[in-house]
Amino acid sequence: MALIVKKFGGSSVATPDKMRAIVQRVLKGSQPDDKIVIVVSAMGKSTDKLIELASQITSKTYGREMDMLLSTGEQVSIALMAMAFQEAGHKSISFTGAQAGITTSDAFNKGRILDIQPDRILKALDEGNIVIVAGFQGITDSGDITTLGRGGSDTTAVAIAGAIHADVCEIYTDVEGIYTSDPRVVPNAQKMKEITYGEMLEMAKLGAGVMQPRAVEMGSRFNIPIHVRSTFSENEGTIIQEAYSMEIKQYLIRGVAEDKNVAKITVLGIPNKPGYAYKLFETLANANVVVDMIVQSVRVANEGVTDITFTISRDELASAKDVLEQIKGMMPVEDILIDDKMAKVSVVGAGMAGHPGIASGMFGVLGKNNINIEIISTSEISITCLISEDQVDTAVRAIHAYFFDEN
Repeated sequence: MALIVKKFGGSSVATPDKMRAIVQRVLKGSQPDDKIVIVVSAMGKSTDKLIELASQITSKTYGREMDMLLSTGEQVSIALMAMAFQEAGHKSISFTGAQAGITTSDAFNKGRILDIQPDRILKALDEGNIVIVAGFQGITDSGDITTLGRGGSDTTAVAIAGAIHADVCEIYTDVEGIYTSDPRVVPNAQKMKEITYGEMLEMAKLGAGVMQPRAVEMGSRFNIPIHVRSTFSENEGTIIQEAYSMEIKQYLIRGVAEDKNVAKITVLGIPNKPGYAYKLFETLANANVVVDMIVQSVRVANEGVTDITFTISRDELASAKDVLEQIKGMMPVEDILIDDKMAKVSVVGAGMAGHPGIASGMFGVLGKNNINIEIISTSEISITCLISEDQVDTAVRAIHAYFFDEN
């Protein structure tokens, strides 16, 4: 007997026929005594349609009511999927996030899972049901529905897998696994058989859209193997797991990632005194604006002031602008510059730690292609460069060729 969580995204459940195909695949590929939980997203583009409906009512953001609206998309999916299993002759029951015991923070539109009480899921499994759970949503302690933001269904699936001690969490997508780069940008990108949680987390944070960082974090925390594979193919995908579970093989570079969802903000003329940087970033944090790359530059001609540059997701630019207006009233600031045409290109690999030449190789490739680097950030297993958005695809292809084709 295996205890398995399977997640299917919006494109996989876009039509009733696709739902029926999932039912047949699940029933054909499972053993009679397997216990299966299926997490689904809203059908196709239905979430976008709900957002469009809201825009016809208001241009403002009403977080609580928007989450009430968006959560209905998954309710449609889970009910139809449960019906499809029942029509195929198998017991099935659907649960919303709240019914599944998922408690979240009260940050509307980007709630974080705080706890899962899976009693109802486990009871339904023991009764022989295939359990269908709405991804992307939960409920606060005060009883309000929340949505989890981008990639929320992946996070839901892995969190449930951890809560019920599943053997594996399978994430079904429209691609066959994790590649060394985006195949749409690099046609000869290679599918990886395995990748560590650490490497996948770094790639996800740096723009690899197949998995979301919070889902990978959950997998690592609970040590749940995550199998990323295609809904539309029987081929094996990519396993994300601990390094000790993998074949003994050292990879210098595992992937080249890009992120075009980047805005650069520069705050000019902040006093170069203790506490001002703290005040800036505390105010952003209180507004739930996530800051990524940060550079501080003290002016040679005037050591009394400093310029601070940082990057955020473009999705959070509207919130950041509101905060920056507050900042102007809180401290002396000469000006605030915003550039929303930026992108990040990154190389990732656990094997690069302590290995010379990775940074120089990457920077050399960018230089040869006349691509200017605005900010550089590093971790033990990654190097990231902030560059102009219109050059990022060229950068990714050139860097991938250097590390995977030429070396």
